Amino acid sequence: MSDITPSQTVGPFFAYGLTPKGRAKWDPDGTYSWKETVSDNLITPDVTGDKIKIEGCITDGDGVPINDAMIEIWQADAQGRYANPRDNRALPNAKFKGFGRSATNKDGVFGFDTIKPGAAPGLKGQMQAPHIVFCIYSRGMLRQVYTRMYFPDEAANAADAILNLVPTDRRQTLIAKKESRGGQTVYRFDIRVQGDNETVFFDI
Repeated sequence: MSDITPSQTVGPFFAYGLTPKGRAKWDPDGTYSWKETVSDNLITPDVTGDKIKIEGCITDGDGVPINDAMIEIWQADAQGRYANPRDNRALPNAKFKGFGRSATNKDGVFGFDTIKPGAAPGLKGQMQAPHIVFCIYSRGMLRQVYTRMYFPDEAANAADAILNLVPTDRRQTLIAKKESRGGQTVYRFDIRVQGDNETVFFDI
């Protein structure tokens, strides 16, 4: 009789799987770069909409920054359309894929350059408030976790079916804070994987 195979945590990440050309490296600003496969800059020359920056810090249950996490995001374009075969609406901004990947730096900080998504249809065609889906991978986790980032200046949040599943006192963990920095709109979205004020995660 053989022993049970031990569980495996997510990460640390094997560079060959993220950068086929083998050029993964630490950049001078302390960021681990794997831009050859998927970038943290989603903006394409043909994209329309308001350009924004998303920044945040991932912390563990003790509030300590996680310096080797990987974050992926998925989103609709400014008109609420997805670059997916199941969304058969016209996509004039065909190069915008709505998918990005960022590593955390030594301080647990990640960032994306993208555009603000529009409202998109959900189940049964019901419109969802503009949002971005986050997937977080990190060592010590048995599987990746999923959450959503909503925008603080959207009246549609009040009627969003997914956001309304979350207890009122926990919803603030899903809503970014809006800042203006040098003429650029920045949305701050910090993620806490455990402990007090833990970010709400969803089963998918």
